[in-house]
Amino acid sequence: MLTRPVDGTPPVIEDAEALREACDRLAAGSGPIAIDTERASGYRYWPKAYLVQIRRQGAGTVLVDPIPLADELAPLAAALGDAEWVLHAASQDLPCLAELGLHPAALFDTELAGRLAGHERVALGTLVEKLLGFTLEKGHSAADWSRRPLPDDWLDYAALDVELLVPLRDTLEAELAAQGKLEWAGQEFEAVRTAPAAPPRAEPWRRTSGVHKVRTPRGLAAVRALWEARDEMARKRDRAPSRVLPDSAIINAVLADPSTPQQLQALPVFGGRVQRRYSAHWLRQLEAARELPAEELPSTSTGGDGPPPANRWGDKDPDAAARLTAARTALTKIAESHTLPVENVLLPDLLRRTCWSPPEDRSPAGVAAALADGGARPWQVELVADALSTALHATA
Repeated sequence: MLTRPVDGTPPVIEDAEALREACDRLAAGSGPIAIDTERASGYRYWPKAYLVQIRRQGAGTVLVDPIPLADELAPLAAALGDAEWVLHAASQDLPCLAELGLHPAALFDTELAGRLAGHERVALGTLVEKLLGFTLEKGHSAADWSRRPLPDDWLDYAALDVELLVPLRDTLEAELAAQGKLEWAGQEFEAVRTAPAAPPRAEPWRRTSGVHKVRTPRGLAAVRALWEARDEMARKRDRAPSRVLPDSAIINAVLADPSTPQQLQALPVFGGRVQRRYSAHWLRQLEAARELPAEELPSTSTGGDGPPPANRWGDKDPDAAARLTAARTALTKIAESHTLPVENVLLPDLLRRTCWSPPEDRSPAGVAAALADGGARPWQVELVADALSTALHATA
């Protein structure tokens, strides 16, 4: 059990002079650089980093508070240079690091490496214990990292997250090489490193938990109105939307459709001391939805440019359903033979799209071209094109 870093937990860097000294050490170090961030998901609206942890051979561990240093991190970017970054679940950390002007020139993702190596459980603590024999002290991943000052035990936890990342990387690299998957992993890491920022969702309010209970356009308009009002309030306060008003409260209000403060406050959550202050605000959103012209009501269909849910294919297009069944069977066999998760063999969304609207040329070459256009990596195309070509000729 590791409860503290072997060399102790360093003080948090909060000023430019201490940062420059740390950058000198990092630049003089050698080998890959372990990096992690701590955010305040569930507490703050913006998914920014509130702590950046860095470790490199010869430099030790560095803990940086990016909040007071947000405009002074250029020396850190220079110190990291073109060294390989080692992160666990990199796609979660790279966006907030990019906001700080920190971009990797090369990447090794230990979570993704664990998946490709065939490990069923790929949490950092699980992989470290299984492959390196150490148990990490855990328990603060869901903490409010915007809190200041940060407690000592939280800093111990944060420093431990990078303590063994490079040894874990080396072990996983050896496994991938032995399995003939190192080139595959390299392609996956590069795809994560160069992935563009996700575009904003067209109708993010449709992801409100429990929205399936609301079945009318007028009700959906009320969900939208409450969701947008909550989002504006959360953004201005930099608070997680769920802390302004839980999704469950939005759905309960829409289903109950209260028209007076008393009726609203009788519902769960809305009767609380804080929420009572905003009763009139929430009621205005519900009233606006009631008065919305019919042509401005949202559709009960989610729309989108993708295929319909797969469970409806049998009725809408039996041949497409047959193609999907055949393709899933073929990909499952490929995944099992290579000890891979089937979703890493080919993204499920790309598989569905290809089966719903096959390329005009369903030969292996035509399928390979279509998969490449859809974002599949070369190793995936090589692995599945022949089998998928056969599956695309299936009929009901």
